[in-house]
Amino acid sequence: MAGHNKWSKIKHRKAVVDKRRGKVWTKVAKAIIVAAKHGGPDPAFNLTLRYAMDEARYANMPRDVIERAIKKGAGGEDTSNYETVRYEGYAPGSVAVIVDCLTDNRTRTAADVRNAFVKSDGNLGTSGCVGYMFQHRGQIVIEAAGVDPDAIMNAAVDAGASDVEPPASGDQPGEEGVWIIATEPTEFQRVKDAIEKAGFTIAAAELAMIPDTRVAVTGDAAESVQTLIDELEELDDVQKVYTSAEGM
Repeated sequence: MAGHNKWSKIKHRKAVVDKRRGKVWTKVAKAIIVAAKHGGPDPAFNLTLRYAMDEARYANMPRDVIERAIKKGAGGEDTSNYETVRYEGYAPGSVAVIVDCLTDNRTRTAADVRNAFVKSDGNLGTSGCVGYMFQHRGQIVIEAAGVDPDAIMNAAVDAGASDVEPPASGDQPGEEGVWIIATEPTEFQRVKDAIEKAGFTIAAAELAMIPDTRVAVTGDAAESVQTLIDELEELDDVQKVYTSAEGM
């Protein structure tokens, strides 16, 4: 798992958050509403809701906005019939792409996603065409500045992490990189809780689709891949975009 490359993607997403915070909050709120609607308002008994609330926290969403979203979902105020849909395809440079959506209109979403692929010279494929190239894993990101290497390693191992990746060499001057802690999906919440209890500040954490191998893309292909990611993340129905591109 390429931690440095993953962090590059996370930093890009943080820039998107700064630029389009309202859109990001809308997507996270939708995830909270759907989770509360189907699993109830208590995150102690609704793990999906807990994950969505944590993501909202990392996106700096105000607590009152989070609570309103929970009440809207659990209280029956939301009458939309959202469902999860996954699309798969290829971006230029043989880069595999997975797009996870929450939608109340499959026809609209399929058309929007297909159009984004076409505009970026990609190809929307059939279900499963690239999914086998990815693994479902938990990822916890901790900025390296001020972190004792032995302490974070020990905390992660004791918590049951499956892998701990130290900051990559070659970071830009003034950047100290990040630690990437990997977990099995079933251990994600427990490990994350243990890391926070140990006193470490988590910069980002998610259950994600991680590619088995990454593809290096440069020049026009790299620009097209980034354009596709941006086009997809602009769509209201799109929740997550995962690619096998190196550094994205």
